[in-house]
Amino acid sequence: MNEREVTNSEATPEDRKIESMLRPRTLSEFVGQKKLKENIAVFIEAAKQRDEQLDHVLLYGPPGLGKTTLAHIIAKELGVNINVSSGPVFQKPAELIAILTKLERKDVLFIDEIHRLNVIVEEHLYPAMEDFKCELIVDSGPHARYYSLSIEPFTIVGATTRAGMITSPMRSRFGIVARLDYYSPQDLLSIVKRSARYGNYHR
Repeated sequence: MNEREVTNSEATPEDRKIESMLRPRTLSEFVGQKKLKENIAVFIEAAKQRDEQLDHVLLYGPPGLGKTTLAHIIAKELGVNINVSSGPVFQKPAELIAILTKLERKDVLFIDEIHRLNVIVEEHLYPAMEDFKCELIVDSGPHARYYSLSIEPFTIVGATTRAGMITSPMRSRFGIVARLDYYSPQDLLSIVKRSARYGNYHR
Protein backbone atom coordinates (compact mmCIF):
# COMPACT_ATOMS: atom_id res chain seq x y z
CA MET A 1 0.00 0.00 0.00
CA ASN A 2 1.34 3.40 -0.93
CA GLU A 3 0.47 6.89 0.26
CA ARG A 4 0.45 9.51 -2.44
CA GLU A 5 0.48 13.12 -1.27
CA VAL A 6 -1.50 15.35 -3.62
CA THR A 7 -1.46 18.50 -1.56
CA ASN A 8 1.12 21.07 -0.56
CA SER A 9 2.31 20.69 3.01
CA GLU A 10 4.68 22.61 5.26
CA ALA A 11 5.65 19.40 7.05
CA THR A 12 9.23 18.27 6.50
CA PRO A 13 10.04 14.66 5.49
CA GLU A 14 11.30 14.10 9.05
CA ASP A 15 8.01 15.44 10.49
CA ARG A 16 6.04 13.08 8.26
CA LYS A 17 8.25 10.14 9.26
CA ILE A 18 7.73 10.79 12.97
CA GLU A 19 4.00 11.30 12.52
CA SER A 20 3.76 8.08 10.53
CA MET A 21 5.57 6.12 13.27
CA LEU A 22 3.33 7.46 16.03
CA ARG A 23 0.08 7.05 14.12
CA PRO A 24 -1.96 3.87 14.82
CA ARG A 25 -1.96 1.60 11.78
CA THR A 26 -5.02 -0.56 12.45
CA LEU A 27 -8.46 -0.18 13.98
CA SER A 28 -7.37 -2.33 16.92
CA GLU A 29 -4.50 0.08 17.66
CA PHE A 30 -6.75 3.15 17.45
CA VAL A 31 -7.76 4.14 20.98
CA GLY A 32 -11.38 5.08 21.72
CA GLN A 33 -14.32 5.63 19.33
CA LYS A 34 -15.44 2.05 20.04
CA LYS A 35 -18.83 2.09 18.28
CA LEU A 36 -17.45 3.97 15.27
CA LYS A 37 -14.61 1.45 14.89
CA GLU A 38 -17.01 -1.48 15.11
CA ASN A 39 -19.23 -0.04 12.39
CA ILE A 40 -16.33 0.76 10.07
CA ALA A 41 -14.88 -2.71 10.59
CA VAL A 42 -18.18 -4.26 9.46
CA PHE A 43 -18.32 -2.08 6.35
CA ILE A 44 -14.69 -2.86 5.48
CA GLU A 45 -15.17 -6.59 5.88
CA ALA A 46 -18.31 -6.51 3.73
CA ALA A 47 -16.51 -4.60 0.97
CA LYS A 48 -13.60 -7.05 1.04
CA GLN A 49 -15.92 -10.05 0.83
CA ARG A 50 -17.68 -8.51 -2.18
CA ASP A 51 -14.31 -7.53 -3.68
CA GLU A 52 -15.66 -4.02 -4.16
CA GLN A 53 -14.64 -0.53 -3.16
CA LEU A 54 -15.80 0.68 0.25
CA ASP A 55 -18.74 3.07 0.18
CA HIS A 56 -17.81 6.74 0.55
CA VAL A 57 -17.11 7.76 4.16
CA LEU A 58 -17.73 11.11 5.85
CA LEU A 59 -15.94 11.64 9.16
CA TYR A 60 -16.93 14.66 11.19
CA GLY A 61 -16.33 16.09 14.62
CA PRO A 62 -14.08 18.54 16.49
CA PRO A 63 -10.45 18.91 15.38
CA GLY A 64 -7.72 16.69 16.75
CA LEU A 65 -9.78 13.53 17.28
CA GLY A 66 -8.15 11.36 14.61
CA LYS A 67 -10.07 11.81 11.36
CA THR A 68 -6.90 11.82 9.27
CA THR A 69 -5.54 8.80 11.16
CA LEU A 70 -8.78 6.90 10.57
CA ALA A 71 -8.60 7.64 6.85
CA HIS A 72 -5.13 6.05 6.70
CA ILE A 73 -6.32 3.10 8.77
CA ILE A 74 -9.29 2.53 6.46
CA ALA A 75 -6.98 2.37 3.45
CA LYS A 76 -4.58 0.02 5.23
CA GLU A 77 -7.37 -2.28 6.40
CA LEU A 78 -8.65 -2.40 2.83
CA GLY A 79 -5.15 -3.02 1.48
CA VAL A 80 -5.29 -0.14 -1.00
CA ASN A 81 -3.47 3.12 -1.77
CA ILE A 82 -4.44 6.38 -0.10
CA ASN A 83 -4.22 9.75 -1.83
CA VAL A 84 -4.23 12.71 0.54
CA SER A 85 -5.55 16.18 -0.22
CA SER A 86 -7.83 18.89 1.17
CA GLY A 87 -10.81 20.88 -0.04
CA PRO A 88 -9.04 24.23 -0.58
CA VAL A 89 -6.40 22.58 -2.81
CA PHE A 90 -8.85 22.02 -5.67
CA GLN A 91 -9.50 25.38 -7.31
CA LYS A 92 -10.50 24.07 -10.75
CA PRO A 93 -12.36 20.94 -11.89
CA ALA A 94 -9.35 19.95 -14.01
CA GLU A 95 -7.25 19.64 -10.84
CA LEU A 96 -9.75 17.21 -9.37
CA ILE A 97 -10.08 15.25 -12.61
CA ALA A 98 -6.30 14.89 -12.82
CA ILE A 99 -6.33 13.10 -9.46
CA LEU A 100 -9.42 10.99 -10.11
CA THR A 101 -8.15 9.61 -13.41
CA LYS A 102 -4.96 8.36 -11.73
CA LEU A 103 -6.73 6.39 -9.01
CA GLU A 104 -6.41 2.64 -9.08
CA ARG A 105 -9.31 0.29 -8.41
CA LYS A 106 -10.65 0.60 -4.84
CA ASP A 107 -8.15 3.34 -3.90
CA VAL A 108 -8.99 5.83 -1.15
CA LEU A 109 -9.00 9.57 -1.82
CA PHE A 110 -8.88 11.41 1.49
CA ILE A 111 -10.17 14.99 1.31
CA ASP A 112 -9.66 16.93 4.52
CA GLU A 113 -11.78 20.04 5.08
CA ILE A 114 -14.15 18.74 2.44
CA HIS A 115 -16.66 21.46 3.35
CA ARG A 116 -14.28 23.96 1.73
CA LEU A 117 -14.52 22.48 -1.75
CA ASN A 118 -15.16 25.01 -4.51
CA VAL A 119 -18.84 24.78 -5.56
CA ILE A 120 -18.00 23.99 -9.19
CA VAL A 121 -15.43 21.42 -8.17
CA GLU A 122 -17.96 19.82 -5.83
CA GLU A 123 -20.47 19.49 -8.66
CA HIS A 124 -17.86 17.68 -10.76
CA LEU A 125 -17.33 15.29 -7.88
CA TYR A 126 -20.95 14.08 -7.89
CA PRO A 127 -20.81 11.91 -11.05
CA ALA A 128 -17.42 10.60 -9.94
CA MET A 129 -18.85 9.48 -6.60
CA GLU A 130 -22.06 8.05 -8.04
CA ASP A 131 -21.16 6.64 -11.44
CA PHE A 132 -17.36 6.72 -11.46
CA LYS A 133 -17.30 9.13 -14.37
CA CYS A 134 -15.64 12.50 -14.89
CA GLU A 135 -17.30 15.13 -17.02
CA LEU A 136 -14.62 17.00 -18.96
CA ILE A 137 -15.35 20.22 -20.84
CA VAL A 138 -12.87 21.31 -23.48
CA ASP A 139 -13.01 24.88 -24.81
CA SER A 140 -15.98 27.18 -24.14
CA GLY A 141 -18.95 28.82 -25.81
CA PRO A 142 -20.14 27.37 -29.13
CA HIS A 143 -16.85 25.47 -29.49
CA ALA A 144 -17.22 23.63 -26.19
CA ARG A 145 -16.87 19.86 -26.34
CA TYR A 146 -18.06 17.54 -23.58
CA TYR A 147 -16.38 14.25 -22.73
CA SER A 148 -17.32 11.60 -20.20
CA LEU A 149 -14.32 9.73 -18.82
CA SER A 150 -14.72 6.47 -16.93
CA ILE A 151 -12.59 6.12 -13.81
CA GLU A 152 -11.82 3.22 -11.51
CA PRO A 153 -14.24 2.57 -8.64
CA PHE A 154 -12.81 4.34 -5.59
CA THR A 155 -13.67 5.54 -2.10
CA ILE A 156 -13.73 9.11 -0.89
CA VAL A 157 -13.06 9.59 2.79
CA GLY A 158 -14.06 13.14 3.59
CA ALA A 159 -13.26 14.86 6.88
CA THR A 160 -14.77 18.00 8.30
CA THR A 161 -15.08 19.91 11.54
CA ARG A 162 -18.06 21.78 10.08
CA ALA A 163 -20.66 19.16 9.22
CA GLY A 164 -23.33 21.85 8.94
CA MET A 165 -21.48 23.33 5.98
CA ILE A 166 -21.68 20.12 3.94
CA THR A 167 -24.31 20.59 1.24
CA SER A 168 -27.26 18.19 1.12
CA PRO A 169 -26.30 16.81 -2.33
CA MET A 170 -22.79 16.08 -1.11
CA ARG A 171 -23.87 14.54 2.19
CA SER A 172 -26.37 12.26 0.44
CA ARG A 173 -23.57 10.67 -1.58
CA PHE A 174 -21.81 9.33 1.52
CA GLY A 175 -23.01 5.87 2.43
CA ILE A 176 -21.11 5.91 5.72
CA VAL A 177 -21.38 8.96 7.97
CA ALA A 178 -19.58 8.81 11.30
CA ARG A 179 -19.08 11.31 14.11
CA LEU A 180 -15.97 11.28 16.26
CA ASP A 181 -16.61 12.14 19.91
CA TYR A 182 -14.30 13.57 22.55
CA TYR A 183 -12.10 11.06 24.32
CA SER A 184 -12.58 9.96 27.90
CA PRO A 185 -9.78 10.62 30.43
CA GLN A 186 -8.96 6.90 30.30
CA ASP A 187 -8.64 6.97 26.51
CA LEU A 188 -6.45 10.07 26.63
CA LEU A 189 -4.18 8.38 29.15
CA SER A 190 -3.90 5.33 26.91
CA ILE A 191 -2.98 7.53 23.94
CA VAL A 192 -0.28 9.32 25.93
CA LYS A 193 1.16 6.05 27.21
CA ARG A 194 1.24 4.59 23.70
CA SER A 195 3.04 7.64 22.28
CA ALA A 196 5.54 7.68 25.14
CA ARG A 197 6.20 3.95 24.84
CA TYR A 198 6.77 4.19 21.11
CA GLY A 199 8.96 7.27 21.48
CA ASN A 200 11.16 5.57 24.10
CA TYR A 201 11.43 2.44 21.96
CA HIS A 202 12.86 4.41 19.03
CA ARG A 203 15.39 6.50 20.95
